[in-house]
Amino acid sequence: MESSLKKIAIITGASSGLGREFVKIIHKKEAIQEIWAIARHQEQLEKLRAQIGNKVIPVPMDLSDFSQIEALGKRLSDSEVTICYLINNAGYGKFASYDDLGVEESINMLNLNINAVVAVSLTCIPYMCRGAHIINTASQAAFQPLPYLNLYSASKAFVRNYTRSLHIELKDRGITATAVCPGWMKTNFFQRADIGAAKSISSFFGISSAAKVARKAIADADRGRDLSIYSLYVNICHIFSKLVPQKWMMYFWLRQQHINPYSRPSQQ
Repeated sequence: MESSLKKIAIITGASSGLGREFVKIIHKKEAIQEIWAIARHQEQLEKLRAQIGNKVIPVPMDLSDFSQIEALGKRLSDSEVTICYLINNAGYGKFASYDDLGVEESINMLNLNINAVVAVSLTCIPYMCRGAHIINTASQAAFQPLPYLNLYSASKAFVRNYTRSLHIELKDRGITATAVCPGWMKTNFFQRADIGAAKSISSFFGISSAAKVARKAIADADRGRDLSIYSLYVNICHIFSKLVPQKWMMYFWLRQQHINPYSRPSQQ
């Protein structure tokens, strides 16, 4: 029965940046018959399909809305498919202090960065077979608290810990879970993150190619690793985060960003 099921991949945040690179890599895997590409805008997904190939199935969806994730579950139950790759890549951050964002915006960010990862994973796992892979995009930001990127770093710490725990829990089913922890990448993340806050992130050392991060993430997942870290710089930061007290790590972060937390923004 399982051999007759269509082999698919599901990729969220698929229309641009790292998600797009994941789509391009998975599209080359001959065993994968369809890629359900999830993002908010139908037009962008249609362009993705036109540029990459007919394996790409546009699935426009706002994953911060739980009812739409329920609709994904219904679509899976109505289809004869098995999921070989689930890539939870949707998410965003804001360069801002706690009081630069309203309650609604803050909760929406957590809904997408945390709740959607859990909900999509739990929805999809029943349709995954032995040898399948879950890849969740965390971040270098998961290694430590980051003032003025606080919700993002906290949410990515959750994704990292959740994924590595899930990796152990799924061993009896032969499914792997990999947390991807990239540093800064050349994507449109910056455009959405920069809201012009008085105290904002301005230094982006060690910026990497999204394509290289995606290739290493897929390779690490295929090897059964629960953590994927690209670049020497991010690996060094990972080691330091284990050895250096978090207060010191936050101090170094603020120095790098040229932010004095004790100064008041100038009044216009």
